[in-house]
Amino acid sequence: MTIHQRTITLPPHPRGFHLITRIIQNQMPELSTIQAGLAHIHILHTSASLTLNENADPDVRQDMETIFNHLVPENSRDYIHTMEGSDDMPAHAKASILGSSVTLPITQGRFALGTWQGIYLCEHRNRGGSRSLVITLFGN
Repeated sequence: MTIHQRTITLPPHPRGFHLITRIIQNQMPELSTIQAGLAHIHILHTSASLTLNENADPDVRQDMETIFNHLVPENSRDYIHTMEGSDDMPAHAKASILGSSVTLPITQGRFALGTWQGIYLCEHRNRGGSRSLVITLFGN
């Protein structure tokens, strides 16, 4: 069993859902050495999240942003945590709904993804800044 772990930093992305599969693959050359295993990808932030979804049609990413903005609206009078801006509390809620990590199988040195699957960075802040990911690869 081999274990590789690395922290990578993603450049700032605007609010929305962004494909980052290739960025992760390019930052983890050790991926190609694992024939069978798992990749665990964890984001070190509470106002952004990770998920797995459609990687072909960019309309899906826009629709995901629209859906989550309807589910968790900004400027609600019910929010108590408002000191960091109107997008902050909704960002925390969206990140909790989607989650802070994804785990993927690795097969023959590649993520075992479906034909239309990709890893998304879900940036929930208007200006979230750079984001750090801890990537852990386990396998043979």
